[in-house]
Amino acid sequence: MRIPPFSLEKQLYEIGDDLDLAVSKVLRSGQYIGGRQVDLFEKSFAEKLEVPHVIGCNSGTDALILALRAFGIGPGDEVITVSFSFFATAEAISNVGAKPVFVDVDPQNFLLDVSLLESAITSSTKAILPVHLFGCPVDMHAVMSVAKKHGLKVIEDCAQAAGAFFNGKPVGGLGDAGCFSFFPTKNLGAAGDGGAVATHDQQIAEKIRELAVHGMPKRYFHTELGYNSRLDSIQAAILNVKLPKLSDWIEKRTEISHRYNRLLRDIQEIDIPENSFNEGIVHSWNQFVIKVRDFDISSKCKNEVNKPYENSMANNLPDSSCRDWLKDELSKEGINTIIYYPIPIHLQPIYQKKDSRSLCLSVTEELSSQVLSLPIFPELTIEEQNYVVDIIKSLLSSS
Repeated sequence: MRIPPFSLEKQLYEIGDDLDLAVSKVLRSGQYIGGRQVDLFEKSFAEKLEVPHVIGCNSGTDALILALRAFGIGPGDEVITVSFSFFATAEAISNVGAKPVFVDVDPQNFLLDVSLLESAITSSTKAILPVHLFGCPVDMHAVMSVAKKHGLKVIEDCAQAAGAFFNGKPVGGLGDAGCFSFFPTKNLGAAGDGGAVATHDQQIAEKIRELAVHGMPKRYFHTELGYNSRLDSIQAAILNVKLPKLSDWIEKRTEISHRYNRLLRDIQEIDIPENSFNEGIVHSWNQFVIKVRDFDISSKCKNEVNKPYENSMANNLPDSSCRDWLKDELSKEGINTIIYYPIPIHLQPIYQKKDSRSLCLSVTEELSSQVLSLPIFPELTIEEQNYVVDIIKSLLSSS
């Protein structure tokens, strides 16, 4: 049996004909930029997020940049975020000329450790950028309390969290702005790049729209140096087919995740983020992630546990771990898994050059060598999931 970490092929069995029709209508209309499909998606997604404004753009990365720019964040400013995330989180901050200030993550839930926020605030701090990692919402009540106390903006990185809720409210509408990615592997994925910014603030929405089209509030009249960052009509049409199915897909992902949790939670070599199943949290389960503890695999790996990664970059990667052994063994059995993220952002070469200070991000660095994402997608069958679990159990019970 071969099991991918994510499958679009099975999704196409369900909605392929609808997607073909939607794309064909756009092609025949001749309206490829803007138009009805983009307007419809922005309106529908805004209703889903319970916000008055959604602005489509070219990517999740652009969504972050546009939001930061709209709030006037730039050179000399600091934005607090996490290093345990995809590179774009910090890259967007740097690309507007500001400085990402990294705080560690909570070892229990792998998310921004809100207890560290206040100690990271300086006179240059202008915003907090929490990441709803893997689709699990950050404690936004705590984040907003700190932000309000210090007069900071909050820009949510919701790239993996479309359809997630915190205390009954959709993520993306909890802060001053929410930024989404529609990369094809996301729960709500296009057939290429795409993104959106959500906000309650009309002035910010207007600013983002202008920045996304060359800083142009009206045709051939430019007030800012902006970007060419638009959600095209074909991608919007695809998202319009998928959006009504998002809740059902997340329900199926939730069933799969609860089953993983039930079947794996007693394995002593594995930890599962604690708040993933808490009341008040609706996780989008873009990924199902386990933390693989250290254990004795010497008889299985022949000292590979102490062998450095072959792709070590300037000794910034941790030594090879039990996680990597498990990933390799699962791959031999046809089970493909993904590592998020083997090199935390603060250890990437570009940020080593930018800031030579020693950061204390011990939890982040530990997780980077221990976290593993198991196969999860709505169409994953019970038989396939049982196979994944059985192989994991067999490998760890024999270790």
